[in-house]
Amino acid sequence: MSKNVDGQIGTVAALVRSTFLVNAVYAESAREYGLTQQQGQMLCVLMPQPYGMSELGAVLGLAKSSLTGLVDRTERNGLVQRKPDPQDSRAVRVALTRQGAKLADEFYAETCRRVEELTAGFAPAERDTLAVLLGRVVTDNKVPIVFVEPDSLR
Repeated sequence: MSKNVDGQIGTVAALVRSTFLVNAVYAESAREYGLTQQQGQMLCVLMPQPYGMSELGAVLGLAKSSLTGLVDRTERNGLVQRKPDPQDSRAVRVALTRQGAKLADEFYAETCRRVEELTAGFAPAERDTLAVLLGRVVTDNKVPIVFVEPDSLR
């Protein structure tokens, strides 16, 4: 491993390190709301609409057994509920409860605020450039929508 003398880091290191940074912020925020990081992610994913179990597993990148355990634990906490799927009587859709929607809104707003704070030292044009470039990385790699833009939920 080489050391960067001038403080510049390359694209790979910058992306990987920024992922760790955002995950740490996300995990800290989740802990403060009494959630695991995965529960926080699931609540945010469910904010716009309920999902079927297979869709939800794909979006969260979880195997069926891991997703079932996550939904079970979150359901026991009263934050999500399983509802019959109107298109398939054998399937269920996972939806936020009233309590889950309230907690999701609060957690989402605070997590957005904390992530936004990471670029507090940037000029507006720098933030815009970063958003465009990262947006291209996400779009080009077909990353599922796991966290929507704050203004799109209002």
